[in-house]
Amino acid sequence: MSAATDLRAVPAARPRRGGAGRQHHAGWLTHVLLGLAALVSLFPLYWNLVAASHSGERVVEAPAPLLPGPRLLDNLTFAWNQVDMGRALVNTTVVAGLVALSTVLFATLAGFAFAKLAFRGRNALLALVVATMTIPPQLSVIPLYQVITDLGWVDQLQSVVLPSLVAAFGVFFMRQFLIEALPVELVEAARMDGANSLRIIWHVVFPVARPAMAVLGMLVFVQAWNDFFWPFIALTPDGNPTLQVALAGLGSGNHTVDQAIVLTGALVSTVPLLLVFALLGKHIVGGITSGAVKS
Repeated sequence: MSAATDLRAVPAARPRRGGAGRQHHAGWLTHVLLGLAALVSLFPLYWNLVAASHSGERVVEAPAPLLPGPRLLDNLTFAWNQVDMGRALVNTTVVAGLVALSTVLFATLAGFAFAKLAFRGRNALLALVVATMTIPPQLSVIPLYQVITDLGWVDQLQSVVLPSLVAAFGVFFMRQFLIEALPVELVEAARMDGANSLRIIWHVVFPVARPAMAVLGMLVFVQAWNDFFWPFIALTPDGNPTLQVALAGLGSGNHTVDQAIVLTGALVSTVPLLLVFALLGKHIVGGITSGAVKS
């Protein structure tokens, strides 16, 4: 009997059940726990909608209302007109979009440099960048406000956008991702093929870093959308506000604050973020889990 016949006589090895390739199926208990967690997470948003559909007096009564009321459209109209909510919504979209785009771009470039380029003082400079995250932003308010005052940028959107063009967290985040996701051999092969730095960044770095760029962009967009401290100092509610600054003056009058109107404004500022998550949620989750499981 030949060796080939012996090999054909050996039965094919069956794939093992279990190990890294095993698929886990969630049981009923997992579904119940996830459902409860979803309900608990969504309840504040639901109650915000309920409170926005009642009068201010009804919202502060005990027990609090748990079912929607009839005043949602009236409250929306009042809130929209009281603080020029339309302009604030446009301003916030512009600010958050520009800050997210610039942070993703500059953080990716800096992260690639720290991860894959060898230059003198790289580790010391990275440590300095990371150390800036320990500085409270309140310490820079006075000198920063003096700068925008001298430039004549008070109550202008560039006073909010320019100080936030890049963040140390974004640089560190992209550096950590590119260390594992981008093989140095790929960069060296591109250089041997004659690609310059710009072509390497555009055709090699950006495609590899796309999942992390999506996650970082979403995080920065949400942070810029909800930012209140510095915009409240640099902008005015009656001039050129963002949504959070406009909400600070919402519902006030006659020495009282209408909580229903305030919560109506909060609902308006939350809906765009929910739409972004609904449209980009798949890409965000894919970016978060990218690289979590190695083949």
